[in-house]
Amino acid sequence: MANYLRLMRIRHYIKNLLVFLPIVFAGKLFDFYFLSRSLLGFATFSLLASAVYIVNDICDLEYDRKHAVKKNRPLASGEIGVKNAAVLAAALGFAAVAMNAAWNNSPFSWLFLIVYALINSGYSFGLKNIPFVDISIIVAGFVLRVSYGGAIVGIAISSWLYLTVVATSFYLALGKRRNEIRKNSKTARTVLKYYTEKFLDKMMYISLALSIVFYSLWCIAPGDSGNKSIYLIWTVPLVMLICKRYSVNIEGDSYADPAEVLLGDKVLIRLVLVYGFSLILLIYNLKLLSTQGL
Repeated sequence: MANYLRLMRIRHYIKNLLVFLPIVFAGKLFDFYFLSRSLLGFATFSLLASAVYIVNDICDLEYDRKHAVKKNRPLASGEIGVKNAAVLAAALGFAAVAMNAAWNNSPFSWLFLIVYALINSGYSFGLKNIPFVDISIIVAGFVLRVSYGGAIVGIAISSWLYLTVVATSFYLALGKRRNEIRKNSKTARTVLKYYTEKFLDKMMYISLALSIVFYSLWCIAPGDSGNKSIYLIWTVPLVMLICKRYSVNIEGDSYADPAEVLLGDKVLIRLVLVYGFSLILLIYNLKLLSTQGL
């Protein structure tokens, strides 16, 4: 059972928390209707994401067997057979569709799920070997999570928030590719021959700078998304600190997978939790802060 859970990449469900972003920023986190739908959305998207991960592992089987770290994955190590993995992927995909149909009537949510499944299937079957397309698909995966989260509760994603997610996603994806080049293994991805470490390094930090700028503009944009206040600008230094800590990690001996970097650093986890607490405190207690004249 543990091997099947590893195959589903449960640890990577942390990425699916982006589904909650719209209700958090709209001040609806503690509204039962919005929270319950987001929880169902999180579960639905997680099932689909696991199906996508398994398909990718099947397609990457020979590559993973030669990889220093990925050779320990259930499929690559032979702990789970390809046939069983394929059956599980199909079952998870069907479960995601059935679950979404059972509780959700948003046509846009279906669009985002279908697009996510299609582009990631394309990624697994060859698009990952096309330069810039591979990175763009990774970025699209993050954006689609947020978009799906907004669609299932009827909350529009603000312009600045959308740009923040895009820029941050590029930073994460470029950093992952940059560190794959740094490992310089014989089993490197085919697409890496089109990139250089210096190029990816520059583009990565340009994307990081843009993400901080876009986030800052979102914080001060009047009425851009739900309960907004100038007090949100106080979270910008904390976001910068989180980004610096993340960057320190990927500058080290890391493959720069976002989920692994975050879950592998207790200090980074604490910083993210402090940020989340601060964000909720500011968004959900703005009236109290205003009456005190802060």
